[in-house]
Amino acid sequence: MPDETRAETPPKEPTRTGGRGRRGARRRQRRKSDLAQPESRADNSKKQKPVAPQTEATTRPDEDTLYAALDLGTNNCRLLIARRNGDSFRVVDAYSRIVRLGEGLALTGELSQAAMDRAVEALLICATKLERRGATRVRTIATAACRTARNGALFIERVKNETGLELEIVTTQEEARLALAGCAPLLDRSCASALVFDIGGGSTELIWVGMGQGGGQRRKRPQVQDWISLPMGVVTLAERHGGQHVPGEIYENMVGEVTEALAPFMQRLVEADPDMASGFHLLGTSGTVTTIAGVHLGLARYDRTRVDGLWISPDEVQEVTRGLLELDFAGRAAHPCVGEERADLVLAGCAIFEAIARAWPAERLRVADRGLREGILLSMMQADTLRGRRRRRRRRRKARAQTGANGPASNMAPEAKE
Repeated sequence: MPDETRAETPPKEPTRTGGRGRRGARRRQRRKSDLAQPESRADNSKKQKPVAPQTEATTRPDEDTLYAALDLGTNNCRLLIARRNGDSFRVVDAYSRIVRLGEGLALTGELSQAAMDRAVEALLICATKLERRGATRVRTIATAACRTARNGALFIERVKNETGLELEIVTTQEEARLALAGCAPLLDRSCASALVFDIGGGSTELIWVGMGQGGGQRRKRPQVQDWISLPMGVVTLAERHGGQHVPGEIYENMVGEVTEALAPFMQRLVEADPDMASGFHLLGTSGTVTTIAGVHLGLARYDRTRVDGLWISPDEVQEVTRGLLELDFAGRAAHPCVGEERADLVLAGCAIFEAIARAWPAERLRVADRGLREGILLSMMQADTLRGRRRRRRRRRKARAQTGANGPASNMAPEAKE
């Protein structure tokens, strides 16, 4: 007889142990009852750790569901909390802080104690926001710094213990996919292709995107045709070459280093399509590109609504870069679109962008003040939509099967074929 059956059948009379038999049976019955109610237990765990990512089994998203995306990069910690709004979303809360987690990483191979302390401080604020807002669909990721540091895994464990956040160290491929998902709405679908690039603190992702061909009234779907992740970003490049004093020679050395790293990727694209350089545009998503756009617009204060989606020409970018090169560190720090926290990094970012622009000379660049966080949110929402459709299809199939089973024999034939 199975153990479960014995547990369901209490002894008929007391045993010599003073009632242990009945108590044991009741305990076993309670354990069985707990196992039969997983949703209740899941609800209790949500109250204890409201920031933990929810699974498909415990989440049934609707229009009131709050989604949250956290991106801990080499330079920044960013959080976005939003609610679905049609095919997009409406931001409920946001947070961003420069933490320089990768400071010194290129020299030591490890995250420094001071950098980890800064990151944990910012993550505690994020955890508080997630709990206060009651976000139920959460994804928290870490990128290049945690991916490459020898003590990256130990830092992730510390974050979990001190904040309750479970950071996921994403691969370079996943980072590129999320970056593209975040800025894809800004792609010009009239072009044959586009080069999307994300200049980060510790790495730079480049994605060559083909627009594909849609039939009839269907929109063209962007398709990743090739991609690369360079192990260099604004923090690592500035630490190797210097960021405060950047004369023209040092700047050109940075451009040359990035150009050399880009060469294999460029060669692959040319071999795959000799005409790849025709009918494409650049799409940049990073602090470097948005800073260039703000300086170009002459903004007295950074304004995302004016920057996100802006088209700018290579000549205009060159003009901004030359102007920043003419400024000393104090001058860059005083600029309202640069600031002291980015003053020693902005020219390294300009050098990375210039190397990209020289390798892929385009007539137009589109600026995206969006990226990984937006990609995470849109990916989660799309996944929930697909799950909802699958559930509805299963319900319809079940209803048809029941109708066929109860109806005339002729109604059962189509179901049998399926």
